[in-house]
Amino acid sequence: MAKPKNVMEIFKYLDKSNCRECGSKTCLAFAGAVFQGQKEIEQCPRLDPEIIKLFSRESDNNNDMQNRDEYLEILKNEIKNSDITSRAELLGGRVSDNRLVIRVLGKEFFISQDGTLFTDIHINPWVVSPLLNYVLYSKGLPVSGNWVSFRELKNGQERYPLFQKRCEQAMKRIADIYTDLFEDIIHLFSGTQVEEQFESDVSVVLHPLPKIPIMLCYWLPDDGLESDLNIFFDKTAEENLDIGSLFTLGAGLTQMFEKLALRHGFSVPAQ
Repeated sequence: MAKPKNVMEIFKYLDKSNCRECGSKTCLAFAGAVFQGQKEIEQCPRLDPEIIKLFSRESDNNNDMQNRDEYLEILKNEIKNSDITSRAELLGGRVSDNRLVIRVLGKEFFISQDGTLFTDIHINPWVVSPLLNYVLYSKGLPVSGNWVSFRELKNGQERYPLFQKRCEQAMKRIADIYTDLFEDIIHLFSGTQVEEQFESDVSVVLHPLPKIPIMLCYWLPDDGLESDLNIFFDKTAEENLDIGSLFTLGAGLTQMFEKLALRHGFSVPAQ
């Protein structure tokens, strides 16, 4: 079967029982997560194996933003049915005027009970879905300090080739030509330069979400070896956010850094 055109093509095959055995609160929310590539269709324990076969994964299209608005509406409806302010402490946020306040890359985002986002800066589209998923489903585990690669995270191995191409390799090309990249992201996005990690030349930690730190490690060219860049997550990321949203954060950061490079007069070469 070709990739479903929308969430409802998946939803129609589900039994509509809202049993929650898949980890989602409703069958509709599960269908949305499958469409976005954040859950596997086989995680529904009540589906016939023949139906599961219809939805075999297409490797390069799991994280596209087609029908993003439809999926966001599903998340916002989940927000409406949840007491999000009661989760503030668990999520590393706070409550202000009956709105949940979460810091994204150092900037405060206000989330109302109807799922509307408010902030003083432009809201990048790639931020919204991971943020709402974090609010709804994060277990709020404290950061462990144990850094792992994307492929070491739960369900990350299969997605890693695409993550490496769209995030790590693309970000490396930016860093190769935009020499002030790391200094600028520290100042613009409340990043922290840390002591040498994994023997890298530059190590910077960002907080796209309070309990989802990301570490960028960059190696300069040396003795005929090419430069390299790897992205690491805290081991608890796999419990605090789904793998699809973690992918989206990596890809979104890459797009944002590329725009910074263009703003400074650098043209990033395609792979």
